[in-house]
Amino acid sequence: MEAAGSSSSRPPKRRRPGLRPSAPLEVAGARTPYMPSLCTNSKNPSTKCYGDRFIPDRSAMDMDMAYYLLTEPKKGKENEAVVSPAKEAYRRLLAEKLLGSRTRILAFRNKPPEPEGMLPQILFETPTSSQTKPTKQRRKIPQFAERTLDAPGVVDDYYLNVLDWGSKNVVSVALENTLYLWNASDSSTSELVTVDADYGPITSVSWACEGQHIAVGLNSSDIQLWDTSSNRMLRTLRGVHESRVGSLAWNSSILTTGGMDGKIVNNDVRMRSHMVQTYRGHEAEVCGLRWSGSLQQLASGGNDNLVHIWDASMASSNPSLGHDRWLHRFSDHLSAVKALAWCPFQSNLLASGGGGNDRCIKFWNTHTGLCLNSVDTGAQVCALLWNKNEKELLSACGFVQKPLTLWKYPSMVKLAELEGHTSRVLCLAQNPDGSTVASVAADETLRFWNVFGTSEAPKPAAKTVHTGMFSFSHIR
Repeated sequence: MEAAGSSSSRPPKRRRPGLRPSAPLEVAGARTPYMPSLCTNSKNPSTKCYGDRFIPDRSAMDMDMAYYLLTEPKKGKENEAVVSPAKEAYRRLLAEKLLGSRTRILAFRNKPPEPEGMLPQILFETPTSSQTKPTKQRRKIPQFAERTLDAPGVVDDYYLNVLDWGSKNVVSVALENTLYLWNASDSSTSELVTVDADYGPITSVSWACEGQHIAVGLNSSDIQLWDTSSNRMLRTLRGVHESRVGSLAWNSSILTTGGMDGKIVNNDVRMRSHMVQTYRGHEAEVCGLRWSGSLQQLASGGNDNLVHIWDASMASSNPSLGHDRWLHRFSDHLSAVKALAWCPFQSNLLASGGGGNDRCIKFWNTHTGLCLNSVDTGAQVCALLWNKNEKELLSACGFVQKPLTLWKYPSMVKLAELEGHTSRVLCLAQNPDGSTVASVAADETLRFWNVFGTSEAPKPAAKTVHTGMFSFSHIR
């Protein structure tokens, strides 16, 4: 804060740090201010004796005169040894009258402000009530699975998608030719279907949005639709692909399928002629399919190292225009792309993971087509899942000691590495409230992780035990 101006030509004196800036000084008049004499010798009126200096009250202070008195050479010096008692008494009386018996000469009327260097710290330490925010307690991330189930016969194939978690809290997992359902609410298990060896194994599963119907892709290129409430097969879609169906994704009543033949087909399951749209852009097996949260964009990943973004509005307006009309084509990966995950808090953000020769997680802006970031994980990326409540990403990798890693986005700092699986994780799935993740691995186990936080809804106590094939009697 700048000091107030003065009529004096002398330079302003430096203010002591931490003190309140003094009020502007009054301009001295032409008359000489009255200064009472401190001398008792009235016989010699020409003698001037100002004695020891004093500091009067600030309201009557004349700084110009004070400066003069302090710098004026003394004209005489009294012999302190011969000072009379009367003179000493006079000095004490004069000090009492002029200074008001105050011992703190520089006392302030108001509390002085804190030094300027401490102001930012004070502001941060004592915020106003409107700025005060409750401190969020840091959650504990479990390093081990809360439940482990046997999954004998799971096919150790990077390109397949054999695990999904429906909206009614039921997990579906394909073990060779059989599809099993595990109800997370009551831990009950049931067998939905076992296909003949000529049609199997089961290569992909996907729950419809309402959580009652499920699509099952087969190695024979057929696709079966099942009603899980009645354990009844509704229909079989044939002729969609020429070889196995490794990826499935629902968009309302549209079932999108990806095959080893490189085709992506939209099937309206309500219609007899169900094939309503075909996307052609991949030159090898389509192993990853994901619709965005808005259901307006489709991401596809293939064994040709490509990622495509398809626009749903373009496809629905004129199905014949769907051939080779992708919105974006990303060719930055150096290996097959199976892991795809749309960000829940930013609709145009897509994460993709590459295979063993790539080992990278890349982030794409699907509006502009730009690659925002690329992170080398050091291992084959098999699956990706976003946390629905925090800016975090879970990756499943292959051929590493700890295949599950939780990352903080966008810094991509490792928050935790989860232990348990002894072989590569093939697929990930997330429960409806987003708190728990299921992982199936080539070590023939299905594990459940409370990695994204505790659900508000009560759930049964977790037990980390091996209980056979989902705890039912016939194992292996």
